[in-house]
Amino acid sequence: MFLDSVRALQYHNSWGDKMGEQTTSVFQLIKSKAKLLKREAFVLYFAYKDQRVPWHAKLFAICVVAYAFSPIDFIPDFIPILGYLDDIILVPLGIWLALKLIPEEVISDCRAKAQELMAKGKPKNWVTGISFIVIWILLGTWLSWYLYKRLLS
Repeated sequence: MFLDSVRALQYHNSWGDKMGEQTTSVFQLIKSKAKLLKREAFVLYFAYKDQRVPWHAKLFAICVVAYAFSPIDFIPDFIPILGYLDDIILVPLGIWLALKLIPEEVISDCRAKAQELMAKGKPKNWVTGISFIVIWILLGTWLSWYLYKRLLS
């Protein structure tokens, strides 16, 4: 009886270790995909600055980059399930579509630049960050004013 309990406990512990390994590998996979996604966002940023990219691709690429790096989402993250839907679906879809609009030779050049930038460490551009925040505040103020005038007038 005692031996059966010990064997059951050993089996349970080994199963728990395997689940822990699987959980760790899933988190490692998610982490690597997120790093790849971040690199692709930098690729779009560099492609935006490249002269060989058509204007419509530049416009779409900069919108995707602005949304990907913006601290403000269309659907706030605190809303259960839906909050992370834009991060999981909209950003990768936008990056994929933007990369389809850019010539392949430009993408390969920009990937090399992005890899070099990420190897150096995180870039910090406070002016750009503050600009995004100011733009979002202005858009929110304008939208509030517009809705106020429409609904209460």
